Amino acid sequence: MALPQAKKKKKKKNRNPLLDWLGYAAVRVLMGILGLFPIRWNLRFACFLGRLMWKHYERGRKRAMDNLRASFPDKDQAWCEQVGMRSFQQIVMLVMDVFFTPRLVQKEKWKQYSRLINIERVKWMMHEKRGLLMAGGHYGNFEIVGYMLGQWGFNVYSIARPLDNPYINRYLYGIRQRKGQKIIDKFGASDQMEKLAKEGATLCFIADQDAGRKGLFVDFFGRKASSYKSIPLLAIHFDMPLVVGGARRIGDRFFFELECSRIIMPHEWKDQDNPVQWLAQEYTTALEEFIRKDPTQYWWLHRRWKTRPKEERQMQT
Repeated sequence: MALPQAKKKKKKKNRNPLLDWLGYAAVRVLMGILGLFPIRWNLRFACFLGRLMWKHYERGRKRAMDNLRASFPDKDQAWCEQVGMRSFQQIVMLVMDVFFTPRLVQKEKWKQYSRLINIERVKWMMHEKRGLLMAGGHYGNFEIVGYMLGQWGFNVYSIARPLDNPYINRYLYGIRQRKGQKIIDKFGASDQMEKLAKEGATLCFIADQDAGRKGLFVDFFGRKASSYKSIPLLAIHFDMPLVVGGARRIGDRFFFELECSRIIMPHEWKDQDNPVQWLAQEYTTALEEFIRKDPTQYWWLHRRWKTRPKEERQMQT
């Protein structure tokens, strides 16, 4: 079975290096100011900014409400608005988390900021270095999982899309890789992923991206959503288990439940008529069940359902 080739990187518009550097300098100054205050104050400030974003970011608010109404048709308007605003707050809190993570996350003190749920089997599988895939979504603090695993000494790689500003991107990559986690640029990552899979590394993906018209369409909160073929193809090609889960914030604190909600083993897809489609749907369903435990932490403004199946497009023409 051939692995999919990565899409060619789109040619970017020429960027102004001076403006990029000024943007980076502004971020560093802001982080320096925020660093004068404890994380709990910054998270409260993040909640305030999230409320402002909900109030004034009209396009994002509308998209979030449309997605919530379609995903939870049995819920009323007030519930959707409450979940939507809290979702915006979670996004801003994640930004605070990222910058404070190197200060707060230490190997010996993990119980002060996290609680592990159904993780032991996953840890043993990683110790065995048999190769493992991890799939999560735009939910809670999806950055802290790879950071903690790298700090614990596991051979972990996260596949990520780089930011357009190269200075900010280099700065954030430095934060994320400070304690052992490695980052792979998603553009042109196919060759590296194949090599790492053979070495028994753990590869982490954000698995709820819209994959366009050529993706696999799976059911997600009652609607079809386009999903990338690369994750199931990689799992099947290298006979690698696929772990689904994430990090759920508790309250407004820097404290998270790291939970494995599903481990999909290779023998489960062996007898399926279409193992690629089956696996894509299986991990998507597991991710939906994980999100339903606290939907306020999902990024509902995310354009997950942007691409529609061919039959729906034909009906609209």
